[in-house]
Amino acid sequence: MNYSSTRGENVKLTSAQAIIKGLATDGGLFVPDSLPKVDESFIESLLPLSYEERAAKVLSLFLTDYTAEEITACVNNAYGQGKFDCEGRAPVTDLGNMQVLELWHGPTSAFKDMALQLLPQLMSTALKKTGEKSDVLILVATSGDTGKAALEGFKDVDQISIMVFYPEGGVSQIQQLQMLTQEGSNVNVTAVKGNFDDAQSGVKVIFSDQAFGEELGKANVKLSSANSINWGRLVPQIVYYFSAYADLRKAGRIKAGEEINFTVPTGNFGNILAGFYAKQMGLPVHKLVCASNANNVLTDFLQTGRYDRNRDFYKTITPSMDILISSNLERLLYHVTGSTEQVAGWMAELAKQGSYEVDKDTRGKIKEFFWADFVEDSATKACIRQVYEQHKYVLDTHSAVAYQVAKNYRHATKDDRVMVVVSTASPYKFNGSVLEALQAETAGLDEFALLAKLQELNDQPIPQGLVALKSKEVRHKGVCAKDEMADAVLRFIAK
Repeated sequence: MNYSSTRGENVKLTSAQAIIKGLATDGGLFVPDSLPKVDESFIESLLPLSYEERAAKVLSLFLTDYTAEEITACVNNAYGQGKFDCEGRAPVTDLGNMQVLELWHGPTSAFKDMALQLLPQLMSTALKKTGEKSDVLILVATSGDTGKAALEGFKDVDQISIMVFYPEGGVSQIQQLQMLTQEGSNVNVTAVKGNFDDAQSGVKVIFSDQAFGEELGKANVKLSSANSINWGRLVPQIVYYFSAYADLRKAGRIKAGEEINFTVPTGNFGNILAGFYAKQMGLPVHKLVCASNANNVLTDFLQTGRYDRNRDFYKTITPSMDILISSNLERLLYHVTGSTEQVAGWMAELAKQGSYEVDKDTRGKIKEFFWADFVEDSATKACIRQVYEQHKYVLDTHSAVAYQVAKNYRHATKDDRVMVVVSTASPYKFNGSVLEALQAETAGLDEFALLAKLQELNDQPIPQGLVALKSKEVRHKGVCAKDEMADAVLRFIAK
């Protein structure tokens, strides 16, 4: 299977080459030439398997240049060795009228671990397979969770170093501590004065700066990405949609071939796009419900066909979704239209004027797959409180956005199919907001006292990685303006 750019650059790459490169030279994203199809027997074959075995089966359909042995080694290194605190890796918890897919049992307590424990394995294998001699520098813009998960995945990996940019004051205190205390000889964390979109667009500018690339080349360094613009970051996410379905089948909660719905808290559109790929491959999914916060650019787009980032930016209690430029939407537009010319045109409009509008036919096709809504912080908090009162189950803020939007979807459509709420972070990562939602007294408590307070209300133990933060030293103190990011990169590689 070959991969090419969403914007039409006439280059065909293997999956290993696409994973190393990250972003296409024309600024587009790599997509597979065709999507593999699976039938009911494939899905049924997943039922008795471990998460690692399920991952190997799904990944082998896309990574056709990797051997079976290579894929098995990658998934075992990613998900084995005690890195996850749960045997099923991504278990589905039954809350009666909702099924909650818990994607936060990895080392950094966020769903990003599902992909970012595997991406370094895939990339390291790709470097060996392709005989690449250059060092690879991973550049990451993070709205919170990606940064720590990428740092943890890539720390001390041979031939690869990683630099993470995050918006100063734009992540939770726990997220910031997780990044600033990161160990490893090949890592750097720098705050950017601005919001996540400033950090992300700054990284994109660096990627597309040919002269800068040549300068790095003199130092024998190539750039790549661990954001979900990298295919090697997105493909592992397809696995947990299949795994969740298999678990529901195994538990007898659904019948073979029964269609279900997924509601996904959405920022950069990667997580929900993986669900779209699973559906297109043949997983029985009826609707993908896109849940947003007050930064509801995706809700507006999926409802009207107009994408417009020229709007107020809100800092919310769901910082990982405080995004106005959703990079992975570009891949969806490519798959729906099949036209690199149209995609390139819309992306040029977005870059130039901050908005674009798709045609009626494209809008209609997208609506077949997706339903969208958003909730404000007040409704998010109310949802956390309500779910706790009903089920003694604690949702994090992002998962609560999805839970509430799932309820809104059911109310609006009267669709009573089994609904899976994709839960993307441990409540302990956003303990202040969660405790506030539960109306607990938090005045004067530091992050670690807040963790202990939340533990009193929660059956889930505090994740070990968060407990350990208390004794770790801050190692990264860099701050730069958006237009100083390239200089910060040069300083890091010169060390």
